[in-house]
Amino acid sequence: MLFPLFEKSLCPYTASPRQIVLAFSGGVDSRVMLELLAIYRDKYPQHHYLAVHIHHGLSSNADLWLCQCEAWATDARIPFKGVRVTLAHKGESIEKAAREARYAAILGEVENNALILVAQHADDQAETFLLALKRGSGPAGLASMPACRKLGHAELFRPLLTATREQIENYANEAGLSWIEDESNRDSRFDRNFIRNEWLPSARERWPGINKAINRTAQLCAEQEALLDVLLQEFDQKVVNQNGSLSIERLTSLQAPIKTAVVRRWFKQQTASVPSLAQLQELFSGVINAAIDANPKLKIGEWWVHRHDDAIYVVRPSKDVTDWSAQVALDVTCQLPDGLGNMNLSGTRSGSGQMLRAPQTGEMVSVRFNPEGLFAHPIGRQGKRKLKKLFQEYRVPTWERRRTPLLFYGEQLVAVAGLFVCEGYDGQECELIWNKCHALDA
Repeated sequence: MLFPLFEKSLCPYTASPRQIVLAFSGGVDSRVMLELLAIYRDKYPQHHYLAVHIHHGLSSNADLWLCQCEAWATDARIPFKGVRVTLAHKGESIEKAAREARYAAILGEVENNALILVAQHADDQAETFLLALKRGSGPAGLASMPACRKLGHAELFRPLLTATREQIENYANEAGLSWIEDESNRDSRFDRNFIRNEWLPSARERWPGINKAINRTAQLCAEQEALLDVLLQEFDQKVVNQNGSLSIERLTSLQAPIKTAVVRRWFKQQTASVPSLAQLQELFSGVINAAIDANPKLKIGEWWVHRHDDAIYVVRPSKDVTDWSAQVALDVTCQLPDGLGNMNLSGTRSGSGQMLRAPQTGEMVSVRFNPEGLFAHPIGRQGKRKLKKLFQEYRVPTWERRRTPLLFYGEQLVAVAGLFVCEGYDGQECELIWNKCHALDA
């Protein structure tokens, strides 16, 4: 029986009521998980349950699958949500694009601190290990999939990671379940399908215990990574700045093996992904060890690593917000675009923002991001200067200059959030507060 394993895996994460969400593709693995979740729901009704199916539109059967999954969820008395997504993979693998679109869509439907269940199992873990081995990954990559990890404002959990595909299929057959067979799973042009359908069956004929051996190696790699993570924590305070950037001067004082491990750990903390050996080498040669007066940048996956003022920064992919604007009302939080947090013009002083005079009757207050052609006269300085020059003087990184909120009264620039208030607008009546959102919180 799989339920005791499912229950034992799940209970440590459900000590208090929370939303439990099944990523429900309708394949045999998630179909079995739906049945297990229904049993769990009857035993633990204090939680909120939801099944989410993502319609990728990649198959001519996608509409049928959506309807079928809804019917199965209804039969199991699990609330259901179907979400349609459009993939824009721009040269990356369609598998990766589909996975990222799926996770993003599910996150859009779940509560804070939701536990998102995915039905990956021990055979999937072996395939993931071999894919990492094919890419030349180190221990972090070979550790493969963790049982639980943070995903946005939720947690992603794999309760059947120690179960085999055979156990899951046997459960489905004994329970008389039907499930969806995705025709793309037979297409061995995809690397994972090649490993699953052709390489592993041959390997198992010669070495029957190969799956267990692979999973044991993955577990050992995960344990080594966890140990290394603990040992490297002491270096965080030495080399990581308060804004999350990495100090090049302090980094270069470390011994070579520690230096490499610290950069790999830092990048993983910033992006939740691990750079390859080639990417790390390029990061050191092209960015970290670049000339002192250079400001190079490097693209690693979807992320940019910039060098600025003797530090390196990870910059998340972002939208152009140059033309965005919004009206601002006193004591009403203004939500900024593209994960830039929120801004508030408050009549109550907290001491955490910039003080300025209140808008006069009839002065419309707005926030914008386009610095093009603007001049400003910061309080306490001589004369006006181009905002572009002021950004340079205030050492604002180039990638942040069109993502820094500009406060206007009418058509007059009043303040640059986090930097300065303009001459003629000083006062103690209002406080401008910009609550920034860090890269991985967006």
